[in-house]
Amino acid sequence: MSFRNLKRLVTGDRLQDPLLVLDIQQKSFGPDKECTVLTLGNASGSIESAPFWGTDQQQVAGIEKGHVVQVIGEVGQYRGRRQLTVTSIRVLPKESVDRRALLPSVGAVEPYWKTLDDWRTAIEGTRLRATLDLFFEDADFRKRFEECPASISGHHAALGGLLKHVCEVAHIAREIGRTCRADRDLLVAGALLHDIGKLESYAWEGIFTYTDAGRLLGHVALGAMMLERRLAAETSPPCSPEGVVLLQHMILSHHGKLEFGAAVPPMTLEAEILHYADNASAKAASMSGALADPENFTGDEPMSARSIWQIDRRRAYRGTVDWCS
Repeated sequence: MSFRNLKRLVTGDRLQDPLLVLDIQQKSFGPDKECTVLTLGNASGSIESAPFWGTDQQQVAGIEKGHVVQVIGEVGQYRGRRQLTVTSIRVLPKESVDRRALLPSVGAVEPYWKTLDDWRTAIEGTRLRATLDLFFEDADFRKRFEECPASISGHHAALGGLLKHVCEVAHIAREIGRTCRADRDLLVAGALLHDIGKLESYAWEGIFTYTDAGRLLGHVALGAMMLERRLAAETSPPCSPEGVVLLQHMILSHHGKLEFGAAVPPMTLEAEILHYADNASAKAASMSGALADPENFTGDEPMSARSIWQIDRRRAYRGTVDWCS
């Protein structure tokens, strides 16, 4: 199934496609000046609708986030930003469109699994390897792990995003660990486990969103709980109590600071490395995404037209230099 690339649409382009309703905003500019704005998307990206004013809001009555809608409209522009002026919109039956085909995806996941499984099976510590196997030899766990996004709308926000992110984190952590003479097997284990809580924190059947547990507890706490719960289910857990604490510490501290979501700050060499590897993967992916999004730039200007929330409200620069001439 093929869809129009929303990022490449320019003013004047016509669109007649099924799209996911990613967000619905009700805006008020005073008495009798209320409007509704939809954020619509497919696997290529998203675009906001032009406001539905007054009685035109009846066109979107009953539409909810996660609905698939058939949209006819034309791309316009307001204050330098594209918007889709919708002339027709209707909710499609659930079975009429493959909803997952409308979600962004990292594509083939086999190369990521090959890399991670090779590193996992090469771990010398038999009890550490057996602890990871409780998760990564479980077919149901692997299926959810390879589908889960790494975030709802930030870095690696795509089907398979978590698997790709974990592979990047393990790559980076292994290289730092080699330089710092850290325990590379423990780093691989920490990379594989650090975000397992996202499987219970996120939902991705309709749109990417949080579960109740994700909102109330967060993926960091959920991950530590998942590890403890899975080991407790074994008659003879492969991991010693001391080992459990080390692995849980890496999960609980990988955000680095309490104000960034860590339960505790890193207090081991491997936990410190894991934190920076995780941050490097996330920040680099966010910058790459910001630079690739034409919505952030005006024409061919090298500096972004506005600050970008995905990179901490900074501007992005895409200028190039010919270093060979």
